[in-house]
Amino acid sequence: MTAFEPDAFEGLSVELRDDGVGVVLFNRPEKFNALTTMILGVLTRAFRALGDREDCGAIVFSGVGPAFCAGMDLTDANPAAPDRDPVHVAFSAMRDAVSCALAMREIPQPVIAAVRGPAVGGGFALAAAADIRICAPDAAFMAPFVKLGVTIGDMGLSWLLPRLIGAGAAAEVFYTGGTIGAQDGLRLGLVQHVVDDPVQSSITMAAKIAARPRLGVQMSKELLNASIGAGGLREHLETEMRSQVISLMTEDHRAALRAFASRRGGTA
Repeated sequence: MTAFEPDAFEGLSVELRDDGVGVVLFNRPEKFNALTTMILGVLTRAFRALGDREDCGAIVFSGVGPAFCAGMDLTDANPAAPDRDPVHVAFSAMRDAVSCALAMREIPQPVIAAVRGPAVGGGFALAAAADIRICAPDAAFMAPFVKLGVTIGDMGLSWLLPRLIGAGAAAEVFYTGGTIGAQDGLRLGLVQHVVDDPVQSSITMAAKIAARPRLGVQMSKELLNASIGAGGLREHLETEMRSQVISLMTEDHRAALRAFASRRGGTA
C-alpha cells in the first residue's frame, strides 16, 4: 500500500492499496468535510495524481465522519484584495472548483463515491461527478442553491444531474432546493446501491474493477462518457460559471447567505 504524506494533500487522506484501489477521503470531520478553495485544489491534484498511476485501477471517494461533504465552508471567505474586481475573483475561485469535477470525469479510472450522511451543494456535485454512487441509508443529496439566491450551476451539477435522473426529476430538485434521500436516489438511478457500509462495499467493487484488464475498463469509461455527451461538460461549465457569478453579485444572494449561514453555522 502507498500512503501519501499527509502534507502532500492537506485536508484529505489519500492512499493507493496493493489491490490497485485508490482511496481519497475528505478528512475534515470537525467541519463535516466542508469545502474550501484550498481543499478543492488539493482534491483536484489528488485525483490527477492517482489518475497518472498505471497501478491504480479504480478510485473510491468518501469522507471521514458522519458526513460526505457539507458543501462550501462559508467561513472560508477568501476575501479579495481591494484592487481586484470581485467578479474576476469569483470566476477564479469557480475555475478552481470546476477543475475538480473535470478531473473526476477525465481521469481514466472509474470513480466510486461512497456517501454517508449529507452531500450538500458542491458535495452533491462531486458525488454526481463520480461514475458510481454507493450510499448508506442516511445519505441525503441536497441542492439548496435557490434558497441562497444563486443558480444551480455548481461544478457541473446542472449538466450531470439531468443525465442521471432525468430532466423532470432534476428540475423538481433544483427549483425547490430539495433533497434526494438514499432510497429515492436508488429509485431515480442516482444511487446504484444502498448498504450499511458504503466505503467497504465501494472498495470491494473497486477491487473487482481494478482486477479487470485496465485498458478495457479505461476505454469503457471513455465510451460511456462519450455516450452521454461528456465532451460538452467543459463547455457547459463555462455557462454555469457565468450564471453563478452573476447571481453571486446580487443582494438577494447576500441576504440569503447571511440568513443561511446564521442557521447552518457556515456551510452551504
